[in-house]
Amino acid sequence: MAKVKLGSFAFARSGDKGDGSNVGIFVTNDKDYELIRRELTVERVKRHFHAICKGEVTRYEAPNMLALNFLLRDSLGGGGSESLKTDAQGKTHGLALLELEVER
Repeated sequence: MAKVKLGSFAFARSGDKGDGSNVGIFVTNDKDYELIRRELTVERVKRHFHAICKGEVTRYEAPNMLALNFLLRDSLGGGGSESLKTDAQGKTHGLALLELEVER
């Protein structure tokens, strides 16, 4: 096993709803799905986004899509026009999570 960036084998899609963002991580095979299920725990994702995510992180599994979805509550500084953050809509949170290193 070696450490690699999640983005070397996974894809992401992210967006926002109010003051929270949602991040979907997708892979293309069962082996990598088991890897992300093991490596991308709620605690690890919360730690990765510690500077912006002030609320709870919830993980949803979608095995039929080989995907995980994370809700990051209180991560957008109020969301939309309420926030002074440059990414108050959460669109780049998926790319940020793809920078996480995992054992593969």
